[in-house]
Amino acid sequence: MGNNRQNRNSIVGIVFTVLGLLLFTACKDDVFPKPASHLRLDYPMAKYVDFENDCPFSFEMNSEAVIKGEKDCGFTISYPKMKATIYLTYKPVNSNINFLLRDAQKLTYEHVIKADDILEQPYLDSSKKVYGMFYQVDGNAATNSQFYVTDSTKHFVTGSVYFYAKPNYDSIMPAASYVRNDMQRLMETLKWK
Repeated sequence: MGNNRQNRNSIVGIVFTVLGLLLFTACKDDVFPKPASHLRLDYPMAKYVDFENDCPFSFEMNSEAVIKGEKDCGFTISYPKMKATIYLTYKPVNSNINFLLRDAQKLTYEHVIKADDILEQPYLDSSKKVYGMFYQVDGNAATNSQFYVTDSTKHFVTGSVYFYAKPNYDSIMPAASYVRNDMQRLMETLKWK
């Protein structure tokens, strides 16, 4: 009978030990990896100012952006907080309008490999004689917005935006939308002199 009592005590001890371990481990919260996320980026409401210079065109630009003149009436418009730059290029039209149009369209469609979609938005302002195309490039392309405008006889301006980051459309989308709106405003307010 002493053996049975020792066996029973051993079994009871083992059961209590196992129950204690189960209770101890069951009270812990399970650890799960956190899902990938991105910072929420809020940008100030854009305020636009007129940009005038000696070049044959003027436009409105975001007052938060920093503009630098390049050669031959080209400009870089930088957004330091967003690590983005709009590049503007001016070319005079000298019976080469077809070449300039093909070149501008070629630049956009070079991104078709990485782009999910390219949305073309024609632009026409007969009163100012400004005609062109705005391209919205969706996906992980190097540029997400481009445009060209011309009066078709004297002037031709192209613009494209680039971010100084690996193209990841989901993570730069808030900044890309903000700069795209500024770029569209620039195109729509452009005037020939």
